[in-house]
Amino acid sequence: MMRGLLIALFLAFAVPQAHAGDRDWVSSWATAAMAMEGDNALPPGEAGPVTIHQTMRLSVGGTRLRLRVSNRHGRQPLRVAGVEVALANAAGASSGVPGSQRAATFGGERAVVVPAGAEYWSDPVSLTVAPLGHVAVSLTLAERPELATGHPGARTMTHIGAGANAVKVPRWYHLSAIDVDSPGASTIALLGDSITDGYGVVPDSNGRWTDYLAQRLAANPATRKLAIANQGIGGNRLLLDGLGPNAMARLDRDVLLLAGVEQLVVMIGVNDLGTLTREQPVSDPEHRQLVDRMIAGYRQIVARARAAGVRVIGATIMPYGGSAYYHPDQRNEADRQAINAFIRAPGNFDAVIDMDAIMRDPAKPTHLRTAMDSGDGLHPSDAGYRAMAAAVPLAVFGNAAR
Repeated sequence: MMRGLLIALFLAFAVPQAHAGDRDWVSSWATAAMAMEGDNALPPGEAGPVTIHQTMRLSVGGTRLRLRVSNRHGRQPLRVAGVEVALANAAGASSGVPGSQRAATFGGERAVVVPAGAEYWSDPVSLTVAPLGHVAVSLTLAERPELATGHPGARTMTHIGAGANAVKVPRWYHLSAIDVDSPGASTIALLGDSITDGYGVVPDSNGRWTDYLAQRLAANPATRKLAIANQGIGGNRLLLDGLGPNAMARLDRDVLLLAGVEQLVVMIGVNDLGTLTREQPVSDPEHRQLVDRMIAGYRQIVARARAAGVRVIGATIMPYGGSAYYHPDQRNEADRQAINAFIRAPGNFDAVIDMDAIMRDPAKPTHLRTAMDSGDGLHPSDAGYRAMAAAVPLAVFGNAAR
């Protein structure tokens, strides 16, 4: 009995101390890791060492950071020969700011072998990064992986190789998150599709709607400790796999496992609605079944996130009546209206961002506003992305900074 009492006392005091250093870590940048196949694969080259130089813009700053190196979709161990992190002057920069370079280690070692399907955090790296500051990460692999893990829709140029022989591609490889040590901060994750991923954004412009939102948060004293983690995937769906795993399948790894995540914005579903009838019409029961299954999926996301202590903010689905890709009809529009009615209804989410109301054309509410439309009837233009971020009421995030 005495032994059991001693163990209980040890746990009561030891466990909080063991995790005390983790409380201030928040994900200041993140991306949804995918299998990089076809055109997204690493460009061909020598089988030997390859250096991947890439940049990311953090949302919240800090004095220390750590990198999450990902081999989530790899089929063999990923052999990392070394990682260097530095400040960068801009997105897509080909090198770091001189004098700011720091070596990242893993358990004190420069090299690390990341098992297939796994991710490794680096040790903390002492580097002061300002809010909205860019960092450059040079990742040297001992050998080219058969299947790389990364994110196709980076909208940021990555340099593979060195000097004049470097190949530039708008993708990220083998990094899924950058955390910063920022006392009092917390992370807002955004689970979405191509609209959140930033379809149509000019590379290296930081022109996603989430980038503009991060700027607003950083400029407001009440929200400057709220970080943004963009987990959008182009073509992604709520229920079925398409371009990337479905949103429900990636909730845990892309949202709930992020450091410091306390809020989640869910803005996904237009691809579910559009794909239903893209090839041919379907029956009314099939329309109703899709709406019912989508609502059930939203309920599951909300329940699982709340169980993890995460507030869930629902964003309504924007009009896509002008899309020549999905060519929606009145029944598709009725499906969208039913989903949006569920999102808006009190209690289903902890708060709502009405993107439909922000972006629809008052004269033709099944379509995007002309000035906000990229031209395809589905994705916003740069003015549209700016309008989305500008119209978000910052009070919707509440007093969530820890």
